[in-house]
Amino acid sequence: EINRATPKTQSALLEAMQEHSVTVAGVTHRLPGVFFVMATQNPLEMEGTYPLPEAQLDRFFCKLLVEFPTSEQIETILDRTTELDQPVAEPCLDGERILAMSRLARQIPVADEIRRYGISLIMATHPEQPQSTETTRRYVRYGASPRGAQSLMLAAKIEAILDQRYHVAREDLRRVAPHVLRHRLILNFEGQADGIHPDDILKDILRAA
Repeated sequence: EINRATPKTQSALLEAMQEHSVTVAGVTHRLPGVFFVMATQNPLEMEGTYPLPEAQLDRFFCKLLVEFPTSEQIETILDRTTELDQPVAEPCLDGERILAMSRLARQIPVADEIRRYGISLIMATHPEQPQSTETTRRYVRYGASPRGAQSLMLAAKIEAILDQRYHVAREDLRRVAPHVLRHRLILNFEGQADGIHPDDILKDILRAA
């Protein structure tokens, strides 16, 4: 639960995510190439939590929304965690394999038209841009950053690989956009007061695009 970490801890984590290094007692230690951060937030737990800095949010590749488990899923959880014989996780990848998969994703070609379409989605999240929708202009304070554009394109390349294609299509960008951009949209006061969710903004953008 990353939003339960103190601002000092979050600052140290930001250094690790941004610089791939940590500083302890004035000594900087480089992190391994396969270092990455996976974090959770509990939206129902408000007491004792701290807001995440925008710079830290922007360094997360994507944000996935996890729904409450179904009855069948809870049954599976109980079977796997409350019985005498519990499953043991076995490693299926090593660091070199992860880095190789990352390099493969970057090799997927992107046509100029598809790249421009991805850029148009990013620009549409900014209220001052001509591509923005009425919903964006009304409710958004800050849109996605250039780092968001990088993540959008890389996620689309990964989506293409998972679909067994060696090229990126518009639909790849549209499928990954909510996961990659929802945590990068900063709502203004009106958006927060009206209970607007970033996904509402993104749905409107994708309809217009």
